Amino acid sequence: MDRLWKVFGARDGSAAVSDVTLTIDAGEFLTLLGPSGSGKTTTLMMVAGFVPPTSGEIYIDGQPVTKIPPQRRNLSMVFQSYALFPHMTVERNIAFPLEVRRTTRTVIRERVREALEMVQLAGYEQRRPHELSGGQQQRVALARALAFEPRALLMDEPLGALDKKLRQHMQLEIKRIQRSLGLAVIYVTHDQEEALTMSDRIAIMNEGRIEQVGPPEELYDRPINRFVADFVGESNFLEGTVRGVGEDGLVTLEHPSGQIVQAFRDGPVQRGTKVIAAIRPERISLTDAPGLDGPDGWRGQISDIIYGGDFTKYKVDVGGQYLIVKVQNHDDGHARAVGDIACISWAPLHLKILDG
Repeated sequence: MDRLWKVFGARDGSAAVSDVTLTIDAGEFLTLLGPSGSGKTTTLMMVAGFVPPTSGEIYIDGQPVTKIPPQRRNLSMVFQSYALFPHMTVERNIAFPLEVRRTTRTVIRERVREALEMVQLAGYEQRRPHELSGGQQQRVALARALAFEPRALLMDEPLGALDKKLRQHMQLEIKRIQRSLGLAVIYVTHDQEEALTMSDRIAIMNEGRIEQVGPPEELYDRPINRFVADFVGESNFLEGTVRGVGEDGLVTLEHPSGQIVQAFRDGPVQRGTKVIAAIRPERISLTDAPGLDGPDGWRGQISDIIYGGDFTKYKVDVGGQYLIVKVQNHDDGHARAVGDIACISWAPLHLKILDG
């Protein structure tokens, strides 16, 4: 897709999708991730052909398809609602797109059999949708989407109606099938955990624009701005003024409280500049020793404790700045209480200065 724009109506001229350019490689699992109203579903619908772009072009295998109707793009779509025909059996639901394409009965039977085996539902041919669980219905919808061997698979919040445990199981199943087929997938979700689990690359969308595109680990470890750092995972943010710039990107910051901290900047930064830096809660160390205030230790008071099973989150008030610290319980034998004094510290490379 090249410089896609979509404006609905002319009342205020605001764009649902603004200048989106993306390339999806063969066999790649690309996720469009963002909050509601960020433009991810509209982008997917333009690729599918259900929504015409206001401007821009969509290419499939190097050929422009913007003016080609959906049925001729040879793309499959899986929706959150499953969109199964309630009066048809599982077999007929899967066969339907093949029948529309006037595929021979022999080929249809073979494709249906292969699709059901792929989603591990062999033997369910004669059941109807109301006789299936939510997870089984989603498998049938996936089998139907794969039966006619599409160029790519488009998925719009396909697991949103499932409970957490089943959703996690289906994430792995979809990824397994996608890898086995070497099929390109464009996947829409607002669930960051789902995106991190399934994707080869993630495109973060916000207000119709792409903020950052990259592999999950890149977006998590090296977010370019506050929106990405805040939306992908959980982050603490520190404001500060640059007081010194050392070698290898190490920067000395002065927090508004007067506290001195060290951070990392992947790129130039000027002394005296006010910046925002981010650090993940699990990158902060928490000790009971009072320590000394300075770039290698910041003393604070625990104001809240959140137990999460295999981890515990501590909200620590350090000089009027509240920081969340995430500690793995199996690595930590300390019993702490609200009001305790603790010392937090981190490696400077983990506190990253953002672009904005």
